[in-house]
Amino acid sequence: MNIFSILYEELISFSGLSPLLEMYLKGDYSPLLTVQGVLSAISPVIPFLLLIEIVRALIYKRFRIEDYRMPFFVYVANRFLSRFISIAAIGFCIGAFSRFAVLKTSFTWYWFVFSYIVWEFSHFIYHYLAHKVRLFWCLHSTHHAPQAMNLSVTFMHFFLEAPYADVIRTSICILAGVNPPMLFVIMAIDGTWGAFIHAGENILPDGRLGMLGRLVLTPSHHRVHHARNPIYIDTNFCNLLNVWDRVFRTYQPEDRSILIEYGITRPVNSRSFTDMYFGEFICLARDMAHAPGFRNKLLYLLMPPGWSHTGEHKTARVMKQNAEDQKTLAPP
Repeated sequence: MNIFSILYEELISFSGLSPLLEMYLKGDYSPLLTVQGVLSAISPVIPFLLLIEIVRALIYKRFRIEDYRMPFFVYVANRFLSRFISIAAIGFCIGAFSRFAVLKTSFTWYWFVFSYIVWEFSHFIYHYLAHKVRLFWCLHSTHHAPQAMNLSVTFMHFFLEAPYADVIRTSICILAGVNPPMLFVIMAIDGTWGAFIHAGENILPDGRLGMLGRLVLTPSHHRVHHARNPIYIDTNFCNLLNVWDRVFRTYQPEDRSILIEYGITRPVNSRSFTDMYFGEFICLARDMAHAPGFRNKLLYLLMPPGWSHTGEHKTARVMKQNAEDQKTLAPP
């Protein structure tokens, strides 16, 4: 196989056109009569929107190569590093925990509603821990490192984050009795919506989506989630249904009077793959090396990002409190 064949296959894979091309070449469109077939057929939507986003940015002269360079490099790296790990993790969890399920569900619409609510809960748990446990934050921080929001940010993930996320989400869903075929359908829907909510201002200037924003998590909500503004940090952990953010009081709508500042709280070299991909691991290793005693070293792994053994914490809670105090002390 020559380099052009490899590039062609990678391009087709990225575009999501493989299922449609296979149906066309075989002349068999019967898969479109199945739920999985329909979900496969709509997989080109996000790559197509990404293309539109880039074209619009070029037309309106808002395109910046640095906003897309690092997501591209991370996508390429992850294609080699994590192609099969996540699938193996999901299969292991289904096999290990199915026997312990508290319910037995079937592939019906009412169990679909139940299953999606359970899935959203499992996603909230994974996502919340990814922001509140330093080690898990190191896995997740690559996704938050970009200092702009666009659809390419969808591909900015550390290669071990997907297996970590899928172990937690799959385990909770299977233990709750979610039917495995139903789980894969939900994952496909959730993955598509999860990519869409990264749409930036170049393609969707107002990401609130009108009345729909009262029921689901929108691009506006997710822009808030990716912000480093104190009011926005550690909010909107859900992916499609925002019910659990409301239950656990982490729901935060966008305040149009506050300019969103994307990225993480420490300075990041956006041109450095090492800093964007491994930066938080390097910072963690440095903190652990300087911490006295085994207990403090362990706490750096388990406590929230910004925790310090000196007591000079810079966690999200402290940052929010400092921002509130400054607002209170500000002259009217």
